[in-house]
Amino acid sequence: MSHSQIATLAVLAGMAGLFLWDRLRYDVVALLALLAAVAVGIVPAKHAFSGFASPILPLIAGALVVSAAIARSGAVEILFRWLQPAMRVRVLQVGILSGCVTALSAFMKNVATLALFLPLGFQVARRHERSPSEFLMPMGFASLLGGSITLIGTSPNMLISEVRTHLTGQPFHMFDFTPVGVGTALCGILFLNFGWRLIPRGRRAASEAPFKIEDYTTEFQLGADSPFIGRTVAEVEEDAGGEVSVIAIIREQFRRHVPAGHWQLLPQDVLVVEADPQALDQFTADGRLSVVGSKELPEPPAAGEEPAKPRAGEGTGDGLVTVEAIVAAGSPLIGRSLAELNLRQRYGVNVLAIGQRGRRTTVRLRRVKFQLGDVIVFQGYSEAIHDTLAALGTLPLAERRLNLGRRRQLLLPLAILALAVAVSAFRVVPVDFAFLGAGIAVILSRLLTLEEAYEAIEWPILILIGALIPIGEAVRNTGTTHFLAGLLSHLAAHLSAGGAVALILAVTMLVTPILHHAAAVLVMGPVAASLAHHLGYHIDPFLMAVAFGAGSDFLSPIGHPSNTLVMGPGGYHFGDYWKLGLPLSMIVIGVGVPLILLFWPVQ
Repeated sequence: MSHSQIATLAVLAGMAGLFLWDRLRYDVVALLALLAAVAVGIVPAKHAFSGFASPILPLIAGALVVSAAIARSGAVEILFRWLQPAMRVRVLQVGILSGCVTALSAFMKNVATLALFLPLGFQVARRHERSPSEFLMPMGFASLLGGSITLIGTSPNMLISEVRTHLTGQPFHMFDFTPVGVGTALCGILFLNFGWRLIPRGRRAASEAPFKIEDYTTEFQLGADSPFIGRTVAEVEEDAGGEVSVIAIIREQFRRHVPAGHWQLLPQDVLVVEADPQALDQFTADGRLSVVGSKELPEPPAAGEEPAKPRAGEGTGDGLVTVEAIVAAGSPLIGRSLAELNLRQRYGVNVLAIGQRGRRTTVRLRRVKFQLGDVIVFQGYSEAIHDTLAALGTLPLAERRLNLGRRRQLLLPLAILALAVAVSAFRVVPVDFAFLGAGIAVILSRLLTLEEAYEAIEWPILILIGALIPIGEAVRNTGTTHFLAGLLSHLAAHLSAGGAVALILAVTMLVTPILHHAAAVLVMGPVAASLAHHLGYHIDPFLMAVAFGAGSDFLSPIGHPSNTLVMGPGGYHFGDYWKLGLPLSMIVIGVGVPLILLFWPVQ
């Protein structure tokens, strides 16, 4: 191995380690990796920012803007109403929801599509007395299957097209992925319609409450009239039927204690309590408790006005509602705490409780940093609460009262998307120009304001890709791809062409949770092409295998935001994903490889 190859592998290993550490956001990790690559000399300084000139960036930005306009159009809710008769058939419910998510994910960003359908999944679960966990993981996996159908459905497809451009001078086109993607998606949906039973029973037991998601953590203060005063922690927990756990007591305003069962409760104690929503309601009533941080809200602002700051005695409490909502990807809450956000004054809402899947808080709730997938109980005025949840980047876990858009608002974004797809599919203009033009059309048509369009663009993703493209080129230019391909060729030497393609597909699936799916494509794409040259095959089937492998991360909740988004509301554990995801991965390999070889021959 040469010095440059050792340096390249060291940069890749460091990047993978930081992705796994998960303390720095992925775009920061990519920028650090780019700086390291320049520092060790594998990326020339003058080419360090060449990735930001890639046409893939305006393509992704335009597709995201169009996706946001469709999300606002009400098309999903109208589609759901059309499907209501079929949804009465219990055995088809998971398959229908998964199929809708798959179809829309082919033309919208898969995480955005999943976010649109999450409340509908909860609605179906409530109406038919089923657990939401039976729907959410299959819907999350379906969004990944759908993203692989077209060029714009998922980042791995767009990136592998960029890799092919560098290698051959020609990109993949809009529907080059469709024959393989549709075949694997249909088989995947058929499996998910019945395979949800592989989710452990503890996560799919029927519940009487509409949304028995996961235990919430709440802080209650004991007033002078609370009947809990003078009683022990054990007595209070026993009276609650064992459904409430007092995990901490805060005294003297800041001292946090982990109480033993014999501790007596004192006036002004703050109890940090963990329980499900129904148990919290009863516990509050029994103890005459007040939620810490819940205060009278200012009157809701008139349309177009900024929320007013509350004054003493302001707010009657009339029209207040309590809503459970999940923190979605891109939410401004992520990485920030209640103490930093000042939600009551800025948005006119109280936060009553926080549910964090698998994480027990060790600090005051106002200091807890929100993360993707957290479930929050908000209190606010009924006429403003849904607009507030949208502004905070959260999704209500209940049926939404929606004012569907006018006919022009419904049809126009769909027409813009159809036109962009058509002109790019028939190669009238390059796909990046088509979707950049579509994004501009959305703004000029006032489907989104300029501010809303900028908010719809996931800038961290664009920075990630722009920073990783030069690193991907360095992997190829330093000969590291040939080195890695040589290692894989020893495994593939005794395999058929199908076996070699399956090997690339499986390896990409395995490295995607370790790297980011964008990094996996930019690293594995050149490696796969080099392996194809070693074996004397055409590179296209191997590049397709990389795209489908990176877009099929079904084994963990951390590899793709769609998987993370459903973890909290579904009550899933880390180890639940592979139980449904492993057989689905095998289906993608078993169905995808023959289809790749059929439509993209190796010779």
